[in-house]
Order: sequence, then structure tokens, then C-alpha cells
Amino acid sequence: MPEKPEVMTVVKNLNGLILNKTITDCNVYWDNIIAYPTTDEFKKRIINQKIESITTRGKFIVINLNRDVLLVHLRMEGKFMFRDKGEAIGKHEHVEFILDDKISFRFHDVRKFGKMHLLSKDEVYKVKPLSELGLEFYDENLTKEYLFSRLSKLKVPIKTALLDQSIICGIGNIYDDEILFMSKIDPNRRANLVTLLECQSIIDNTKNVLSHAVELGGTTIKSFTSSEGVHGLFQNELLVHSRAGCNCPNCGTIITKIKIGGRGTYYCNNCQK
Repeated sequence: MPEKPEVMTVVKNLNGLILNKTITDCNVYWDNIIAYPTTDEFKKRIINQKIESITTRGKFIVINLNRDVLLVHLRMEGKFMFRDKGEAIGKHEHVEFILDDKISFRFHDVRKFGKMHLLSKDEVYKVKPLSELGLEFYDENLTKEYLFSRLSKLKVPIKTALLDQSIICGIGNIYDDEILFMSKIDPNRRANLVTLLECQSIIDNTKNVLSHAVELGGTTIKSFTSSEGVHGLFQNELLVHSRAGCNCPNCGTIITKIKIGGRGTYYCNNCQK
């Protein structure tokens, strides 16, 4: 699933391609992609709106229009494609926006898990889904005291806690493993047993890992591409994730793969005591 760096990479690409264009028509071929409002209302409201800016909030792409805000969650395999207007719709292309009467801007999603919300500018940050999100990794309010306070209430593994988007938003399974490895924390450790000093280490490594991943365009694993085959390079920098059976880059111990909360988890059982 695309995480924060991948979503930021998509937004960077889109800013160079669709900014200041007007949506002159909209077709929805799979209604379940539209989470809010109804499909008919979605199509009526979005037509003739201009794309003014594009940013992110957590793993959501936030497309600011002149009246509303379009939220897009890519989920497992969502991506955007550009085609000529009138070109045949592909099997996995589920939402089509016509831009300036000539460009077909399409949402492609093999698994059909992606979601779109169209909300007013006044309510977008006050209601779900964005109202449930925690701090961004670059937020100045992300302090060791904040994180310690949130983790102290949780008895789940720290691996699971860092995936909780209401605490720090944007961290997914890949970067979770990397952050905990760099912080030398066992992913099975209960969140409420993480110390204040370790919270600072988690924050520092979160900022380092995600910032570096953004610089490299994210991580291309399995089917993720940002749009039209744009691939990230951070997979070449991974220290533990997806490296089961390899030697730990720090101590040489064989990297272990286990499951925590149903998620494949990679770690060094020597470095991460």
C-alpha cells in the first residue's frame, strides 16, 4: 500500500500535470470508489470546478478545487493515468475526469479498494476521514512528550501503534519496520513500555526515513507506481523490510520475518532487543 512518501510523490507528479485545469466532465464506472457523496451528486458537483492546488494529509491526496475538496485514497493499487479524450476505457479504470475538454484523467485500481470523497472546503478537515488523523511526521507538535502520552495508553505492540493513523499519520508497514530497526526497538514491545527517550528516537528516525524516501520518490514494491509507470528508488535503501534471511547491516545476524497484527514484520532480534 502506498505510504506517505509514495503519496507525496504522486502529488508532486500531479502538480506538474493537472494544476489549474478545469474538470469539464466526469464518469464513474465503479460506484464503490465514491465514498461520499452519492455518485450522482459527486458527478454533478465536481463538473466545472478548477483544480487550484494539490497536497497531502496522511495517506490522502488532497485536491483543492475552487468550491470543494476532492480526497483520494489510493489504498493497495490505485494510480492515475492520462489518456486522450474518447480513448476506450480500460478494464481497471473506474473514474474518469475530463480536463479542459480534451484530457482524460483516469483513476486505475485493479483491486477496486481506492476511495474518493468530495467535501466542502469548510468541512473537509472537520469531518471524517481527515478529522481522525494524527500529526504529520514534519509537524512541529510531534514531540517526544506527545508520542509518549499517546503510547502510554496502549498495550498493543509498538509495531501496531505506529500504524495507527490517529497518532502519526502516513506511516505504513514498510517504513514502520525501518523506523523500529533504526530505533533499536523490538516490534513486539508493548507500546506503553516505550520510554520517553525511545520516543525521541522514533520521531528522529521517522523524520529521517520518510524524508529520505520522499527524496527518492518513495518505495516501489509489488505493484506500486506513482502514475504512468513512475517508480520510486527507496527500496534500494531498505535495511530490514523484505530482507528475511539476509544479514543485518549492523551486526550480521539473520533478519527474521514474523507476523504482528497480521502484518509481515522484519527485524533483527539481536539489535532490536
